[in-house]
Amino acid sequence: MPTAFYYGARALVRPYVRLFWKPRVTGLENVPREGGYVMAANHLANVDSFLIPVVFDREVHFVSKDDFWKKPGLKGWILKTFFEQVGAVPLDREALSSGKGALQAGLEVLREGHGFGIYPEGTRSKDGLLHPGKQGAAWLAIESGCPVVPVGVKNTPSIFSVPWRKVRGTVSVRVGRPIEVAEIDPSLSKGARRRLLTARIMDEIQKLSGQTRSDVVLPDAEV
Repeated sequence: MPTAFYYGARALVRPYVRLFWKPRVTGLENVPREGGYVMAANHLANVDSFLIPVVFDREVHFVSKDDFWKKPGLKGWILKTFFEQVGAVPLDREALSSGKGALQAGLEVLREGHGFGIYPEGTRSKDGLLHPGKQGAAWLAIESGCPVVPVGVKNTPSIFSVPWRKVRGTVSVRVGRPIEVAEIDPSLSKGARRRLLTARIMDEIQKLSGQTRSDVVLPDAEV
């Protein structure tokens, strides 16, 4: 799935990200060096899906609405080519809204030995709070046997809302220790294991992000 374009584009973009945003990145040693892994993070801004793959040493892929693949003309061809080359996974709105399509696509990515990114809250948190997680990340981990790598991002909404000089050093990406599926009691039912693993994932994300918890499930949360 990863291509030379993916790694080349990342190498080209990284110096500019470091120069203009200067993100504080810690815990990259926690990302497995080989094999599939589920990257589970909080989600504060659309730029999260750009920043995380840029700072990670290994690739991490996200699903994306297939609208980007269907635009007409030269612009459409450029967008389609770009998203294909960076390993984005196209899904239609129905598949995304049901969640099933996104999870099946993620499972395929994991079984091919790559990293798959998912936001357990299901969508972007506009109030800055950490909302309850859905079970998609846990389902992927249990079905694939891959570890979950929890990630906490901070201050990404400020990247495009304030002058870059004020952003530098305030944005952070913290990567936690992988959560292995075997750490969840294997004698329990899959449903119970998913619930326990989801709770563990959200606890770890909260520690890394420092966010205040909310009991309100985000509207339009997908997976």
